[in-house]
Amino acid sequence: MASMLDGCTPWPEEFVDRYWAAGHWRGNTLDNLLRVWALQYGPRTALVHDGTRITYANLNRRVDRMAAGFRLRGLRPGHRVVVQLPNVPEFVVTVFALMRLGAVPVFCPVSHRASEVSHIVHVTQAVGYVGPSTHQGFDHTAMAGDVAAQGPFLRRVFTREEPSASSSCGGLTVDASGCHYFPMGSIDAPPERAIARSANQVAFFLLSGAATAAPQLIPRTHNDYAYQARAAAELVSLTENDVYLAALPAEFNFTFGCPGIVGTLSVGGTVVLVENPGPAECLQLIERERVTVTSVVPAVAQLWLDVLPTVHADLSSLRLVQIGDAPVHRAIAERIAPELGCRLQQVFGMAEGLLTLTRPTDPDETVLTTQGRPLSPDDEIRIVDVDGADVPEGEPGELLARGPYTVRGYYRAPDHNAHSFTTDGYFRTGDLARRTPDSNLVVTGRPSGFPRQADHDDSSGHCRAGRPPALPITAGRVNDRRPCCARKAPRKRNSGPVRAALRGVCCTGCGDTRRRSPPAATGARLIGCAPSVENSDGCLLETVGQQGRHRQCGVGGGLGHHRHERDADDGEAVVARKRQVRAEDADEHQGEFGGTWGGGASRWRRRRERPGRCR
Repeated sequence: MASMLDGCTPWPEEFVDRYWAAGHWRGNTLDNLLRVWALQYGPRTALVHDGTRITYANLNRRVDRMAAGFRLRGLRPGHRVVVQLPNVPEFVVTVFALMRLGAVPVFCPVSHRASEVSHIVHVTQAVGYVGPSTHQGFDHTAMAGDVAAQGPFLRRVFTREEPSASSSCGGLTVDASGCHYFPMGSIDAPPERAIARSANQVAFFLLSGAATAAPQLIPRTHNDYAYQARAAAELVSLTENDVYLAALPAEFNFTFGCPGIVGTLSVGGTVVLVENPGPAECLQLIERERVTVTSVVPAVAQLWLDVLPTVHADLSSLRLVQIGDAPVHRAIAERIAPELGCRLQQVFGMAEGLLTLTRPTDPDETVLTTQGRPLSPDDEIRIVDVDGADVPEGEPGELLARGPYTVRGYYRAPDHNAHSFTTDGYFRTGDLARRTPDSNLVVTGRPSGFPRQADHDDSSGHCRAGRPPALPITAGRVNDRRPCCARKAPRKRNSGPVRAALRGVCCTGCGDTRRRSPPAATGARLIGCAPSVENSDGCLLETVGQQGRHRQCGVGGGLGHHRHERDADDGEAVVARKRQVRAEDADEHQGEFGGTWGGGASRWRRRRERPGRCR
């Protein structure tokens, strides 16, 4: 089994063998599965958003070209990239393009702000950020620039709309801290040859919904997530004739793969993305696109039911509404079938893995009062008391779980893992539950003071993930939605003159050797390409400052070991020349920190005259 990223907890070999033997894990990466789906369903519609319709063949082609474009801009396999986009086709294209490149997307709710994003960048050492230029009046470009200025990791920002002239970077392609900005429309290049990768590797990171100082990172592999989406699609009998409405944010586990977007694409169905999920708009979309399946939280379901008499939408195409992941009040559940005219499915799940669902053939009483049974026959469930002992059948206790799609640990969080996972690999969900005689689960609540874990909603109907501000639901459970001031702010790194000394690579991020002329009327500094370094995770570490130091990649107090890459033709003369350049840089130290462009410009002219400086 290929090793996961450093900082991840792998499944023990005996469980790996079991899941492969059972056929749960099949060795296909998610981006490679998209190639298969494009061959099978090429001319069929894969994505719908407003007036845009994208076929499977076109989707795969866009993913190919964006992956090559990301590589041209300096991203490499193993790099982590924060993806903070609303429900638009670019979200799906970006996620699959990064996976095809071998980079690792980090899903981030679009409602998160600098405090959360900065924490995510620091923990994952993310070198890239993909987000809207502005969204609902908030300047994401400026926020990304602020985060980039706090540390050495984030150096490439890709915006869905080209930044305006009034943005923090002044509409330029690089700012004073060396962070490069690219409109997503420019991320396009001829496709490259496919690179084979292990499906045991991390496909992307989800965020936990724990109400702690900062969200935890959940590593989901290609093998485990492909199985989850495929099994969920089979359970709800998805076919190529189904149309799935992504009414909740696409970065939620519930929306992305339960079966959600991935499960729908796996069978050749159509995914309808709605960016502003007001109840009236969603109900009208169901009529216009003939939606058959959707997934919502209890509060959203109640909103739909309440506004339905005023909308007068034809919902006859709708056959299934999933309500997840905590119990829905019976009064609301009983209204689904008569008022929406479709079947209800209760879903309980979390970004860490475990999914329980009611079945289409279950009696009405089971659907109305329970959260169903685990998705996989290899899901292992325990209900324990405060001492960790199994409770008698039918008694409530804390729900523990492990299985082929439930992670064994958070990313780079050993202390948190020590109390969130048992020594034999069970995840402590923090939810109180009991088991009925027919093996269905009834989730009854959470222990007092226990942080929330899952990523959908709680029994009161409050959402527990990052909810778009336009949705009139109070804060709750899908991801921690406390205001930034309630979170522990990460310590700022490399502030003051050291931050000014941090350098990026070539201003296009492409790694070429072309020189760039400094802008005449700004304080931004465009520099030539500098030698790059990679740590053991494949994370690009760029050269730092006048003294020839390199950016450190420490997290939690530890520093990564840097592997300095040299070209095959690096001889002793070149090495000696580099040492000379570092010495000259040190001599120029005082002039660079003088705060004027003149010193930097003269240094730029001298740098251009140095042979072999750019590589």
